[in-house]
Amino acid sequence: MRKRRAGSSPAAGTILGTLAPLLSLLPGKGWKQSIMAILGKEEIPQAPLGTMDDQYRLLVDALTDYAIYMLDPHGYIASWNPGAQRLKGYAASEILGQHFSKFYTPEDSAAGSPEMALAKALEFGRFEREGWRIRKDGRRFWASVIIDPIRGEDGALIGFAKITRDITERMTAEAELRATREALFQAQKMEAIGQLTGGIAHDFNNLLMAILSSLELARKRLPDDPKLARFIDNAVQGANRGASLTQRMLAFARRQTLNAQAVHVPALVSGIKDLIRRSLGPAIEVAIDIAREIDPVMADANQLEVAMLNIVVNARDAMPNGGSLFITARNAEIASGNDHDLAAGRFVCLSISDTGSGMDEETLARAKEPFFTTKGIGKGTGLGLSQVHGLLEQLGGRLVLRSAPASGTTAELWLPAATENEIVAAGGEQPDQAAVTPRGLRILAVDDDALVLMNTAAMLEDMGHMVKEAGSAQEAMKILAQESDFDIIITDMAMPQMNGLDFARAVWRDWPTVPILLATGYAELPEKPERRLHILSKPFGQRELAKGIEAVLNEALG
Repeated sequence: MRKRRAGSSPAAGTILGTLAPLLSLLPGKGWKQSIMAILGKEEIPQAPLGTMDDQYRLLVDALTDYAIYMLDPHGYIASWNPGAQRLKGYAASEILGQHFSKFYTPEDSAAGSPEMALAKALEFGRFEREGWRIRKDGRRFWASVIIDPIRGEDGALIGFAKITRDITERMTAEAELRATREALFQAQKMEAIGQLTGGIAHDFNNLLMAILSSLELARKRLPDDPKLARFIDNAVQGANRGASLTQRMLAFARRQTLNAQAVHVPALVSGIKDLIRRSLGPAIEVAIDIAREIDPVMADANQLEVAMLNIVVNARDAMPNGGSLFITARNAEIASGNDHDLAAGRFVCLSISDTGSGMDEETLARAKEPFFTTKGIGKGTGLGLSQVHGLLEQLGGRLVLRSAPASGTTAELWLPAATENEIVAAGGEQPDQAAVTPRGLRILAVDDDALVLMNTAAMLEDMGHMVKEAGSAQEAMKILAQESDFDIIITDMAMPQMNGLDFARAVWRDWPTVPILLATGYAELPEKPERRLHILSKPFGQRELAKGIEAVLNEALG
């Protein structure tokens, strides 16, 4: 069979050259060999395919995933392949002779993009771009466009070869991938901030513990001097403000100690409505509409009240000239795969809406971040909403914010509904118990922070107890091996090598009847410890310490 070198006309050669990078996308080895042969890259046997123009037309018509067509020097469409009809929606009879700007968006046409594309192709020998294009039915698609000028043997411009491909799916997938990466980065950043915040708050709680307990003991020993008393009061007030700040930090980090039980939302809101009105002032009208049929929720009542007050204060600051605040609640059955990423089940949505200035999208996106605030210096810590966010996350709920500039803000507190057993447990009558406040108890105090240990021991001794100190769980175990007749053990939770919970387990293996009071400013406890643990939240004073000891001993005495 006679062989010849395959050649092509200027138009065919230009379009086929443009197609060369797309060869890897075509299935089958035969296709690639045939196209390369048409491009003049190898010799092929003489085949009964007709003229080179016939081969060119066969190839172009076969590529239905690509719109391949010719333009005259002024941009009018001179040829049209089946791929162009499939992609653009026009039959050849409808589009031949039309200007190719018909496929551009109105804004791109007004900006002169079609003319610029041809000018760039002439200037640089090729034009490549991605952008929105329009189909016959008006739908838009994201297109990859290549335009090559076609010149005759004398160098004169014959027209342009244009190839368009729909890459909307790729663009959408890339956008979704970017969004997923950004969401992952944001989640990792917030998790890192949460861990850092929780660690700082825990250590800061220990410092405040030492300060507050020292001030409490110093107040008892100082002479009755009004000036000194005022200084002590100021120091205590400052330390308490610091304790409130650490509580917010721990709430954001979801590491605060919660006393979650069934809470009746109508009763809780009714109990703090006067405080809400006083916090808002007379210029803001308050409307509360919560039906008695609202399900009880699993929450820490005190922390939920604080969360509501945080949102109320934010609403007040957003309405400096007055306005309205609406508090409502509704029951909701949440299915899996919901927009709020909640677990499937029954929830209560407690909604607080204001008519204030609202937030733009950027501010709304950052509103729950710690230390982010739009208030002036000294008017906010930026931890209010992050505390609410952390509290609800820890309870298994979610904080959802809706806002727009000049349209007010709605904060939705999604709380898991309590089960029947949880409602019964919360509403059951507790037997009256006589307060046990003996003096002269033998107490083993365990804490790795020397300042906290010293002040805890000092407060206990001031209460009339005998105290043995241990700076670690290991040291405490050695003491217990020598003398185990302690009435109660008070231990810190966060300690190196062996934390408070592991220490309690080790003690109960050998001395199962010794009562243990666990002091912590950090919610590291498992959901279901082997035995019920009494928690003493840091920072604590003598009053809280006495109540903790009383509760542990009451339970030990049955």
